Amino acid sequence: MTEPVPQRSALATAFAVQQRVVAALLLREIITRYGRHNIGFLWLFVEPMLFTLAVTLLWVGLELNHVSSLPITAFAVTGYSSILLWRNMPGRLIGSVGPNLALMYHRQVKIIDIFFARLLLEFMGATISFIVLTVVFTTFDWMSLPEDLLKVTLGWLMLTWFGCGLAILLGALAEEYEIIEKLWHPFAYLIMPLSGAGFIVDSLPKVAQEWILWLPMINATEYLREGYFGSAMVAHYDMGYMAVANLLLTALGLAKTRVVSQKVVPE
Repeated sequence: MTEPVPQRSALATAFAVQQRVVAALLLREIITRYGRHNIGFLWLFVEPMLFTLAVTLLWVGLELNHVSSLPITAFAVTGYSSILLWRNMPGRLIGSVGPNLALMYHRQVKIIDIFFARLLLEFMGATISFIVLTVVFTTFDWMSLPEDLLKVTLGWLMLTWFGCGLAILLGALAEEYEIIEKLWHPFAYLIMPLSGAGFIVDSLPKVAQEWILWLPMINATEYLREGYFGSAMVAHYDMGYMAVANLLLTALGLAKTRVVSQKVVPE
């Protein structure tokens, strides 16, 4: 007598459904945003790559070696790629519910699924851009490969977590407060110079070092660059503090998203 096949748990079933929903939303987002013309979905990573390339060439052309003794090309690539990763995520989530209200007529589609799809798309674009630029510049001897790939990867993932947590929180808040959308873009540009993209913390006065490290993203940027440049730089970071900050942002964002989801009426 054969034993009955155990049914999957409700949690596993729900997770499988959410995977399919997010995958479908991801494909829809790619087609909607990039279309089928020209290079199509390749714009996913070509667009951030062009931005990073333009900044890198500008820094190299202006010979901005005074910002650091580190190789300027690698310094620019690691810095501006990091900015694109955490800065673009909130911009994509703020105001993302309205255009997708019709999809929420289907009970399987939730606000968090829309958020996850867009976050995944931004992560893919920024990550592929970073990898391609690193490989290309390394091939032409404009920069070297990282000394510690594991540290670079962990730093990149911590920046991703920070960007996701911040984006989910701001995306949910924007559904109740329109001012969030108007404030985020100027605030993002104001905070960019403080994000660690254009300097290393060790070059700042001691007092400034203590204050600047309160910004979570700069800890991951320093950690990532330490993995890239190794002993060529003195890095300052507190990854434990950043993990707590990321966890807090994520918890607040998910809690607010749940509240907003109960108020949204599908079209």
